[in-house]
Amino acid sequence: MSQPYDVIVIGAGIIGVSTGLKLQQEGKQVLLLDPKGVAAETSAGNAGAFAFADVIPLATPGIIRKAPTWLLDPLGPLSIRPAYGLKILPWMLHFWRASWKDRYAAALKAQADLMALSKAALERQIQGVNGEHLIRREGQLQLYEGAAEFQAAMGSWEVRKAHGVQFELLDSPEAIAKIQPGIDPRFTHAGYTPEWKNVVHPKTWTEHLANAFTALGGEIANQRVTAITLQENHVKLVTDSSSLQGKHVVIATGAWSKALAVQLGDSVPLDTERGYNTTLPAGAFELKTHITFSNHGFVVTKAGEGVRVGGAVELGGLHLAPNYKRADLLLKKAKDFLPELNIQNGTQWMGFRPSMPDSLPVISFAKNSQQVLYAFGHGHLGLTQSAGTAELITDMIQGRDPSISTQPYRAQRF
Repeated sequence: MSQPYDVIVIGAGIIGVSTGLKLQQEGKQVLLLDPKGVAAETSAGNAGAFAFADVIPLATPGIIRKAPTWLLDPLGPLSIRPAYGLKILPWMLHFWRASWKDRYAAALKAQADLMALSKAALERQIQGVNGEHLIRREGQLQLYEGAAEFQAAMGSWEVRKAHGVQFELLDSPEAIAKIQPGIDPRFTHAGYTPEWKNVVHPKTWTEHLANAFTALGGEIANQRVTAITLQENHVKLVTDSSSLQGKHVVIATGAWSKALAVQLGDSVPLDTERGYNTTLPAGAFELKTHITFSNHGFVVTKAGEGVRVGGAVELGGLHLAPNYKRADLLLKKAKDFLPELNIQNGTQWMGFRPSMPDSLPVISFAKNSQQVLYAFGHGHLGLTQSAGTAELITDMIQGRDPSISTQPYRAQRF
């Protein structure tokens, strides 16, 4: 067995790659492990948005009353697959508790703190990898059908304002059209967040970070970790092709992290938000900004030269077959809302967002070891919070006090 690496990061999605890069930049010798390679799963197919304005957790007070509606509408913006109903019940109980006012207030503060850190950390990351050419600074429109729907959302905009989110509220189709032409006039109101950013393409961005990592001497290996055990001065990993040692190990395998955490004595209520999208070819629509149809649970955004229509949340685990009727429905709605959108020749995709009941990630030491750290459970905010997570994990490994408290993100908080 070779000498231990300073750090082995398990998972080469956006969280793992960002963490490996930050550690390598600080002089650690880092190995990234992933059975499929860089950005092979959710980090390739997401909406590519840095959603720093999305500070409000999903588990808001009163939301649990909507659960019966979710079960009755399998194609709604948030649904539970009937075949997964019993398995998701423990997660739903934690979700219910997280929606109580006391827990919600604490989660909101923790989410806002992580967003503020991640926003600043992203700018440091962009500068450190000469990545500005891969960033789109084109803002976001969040659209509402009518004054009543807009007024119902005003509380969420007040929360954003309290946490420093810059925005402009629009109250006519004409004002909306100045930012994004081609939207059906039924959308009479909007909130515009001008500081919203996207990547040119999420896979391209993650690969750019991985290239910066290897240029600094970091290593990447396509291996699947099957067992993890704690030794006196290191952590031993058994993979499908070798045995490895790390002075520290970071588990950043997204929706697949739960099984490794269990081996270390941590039972975390991690599940999956299955997201669907369709990517349309270049020329499908002249998109000028990221568009969010929040009350329909989907977005329309750029992906490379194409247009990506996707979103919704389906709680269905890792193993049930995809239900691409959800992607079809989103595309149909997008065509209805954007009449000039060409929906031909699209490519469908489904990804697994690693979801915790309180919408907060796990950024934490393992219960039984200061040599193993967790960095997973970011839900639909993995790209958004990747640079901030990388800085927190690096601080913890380097023995520094993190810039924000990591108590809210402990694996043992449930």
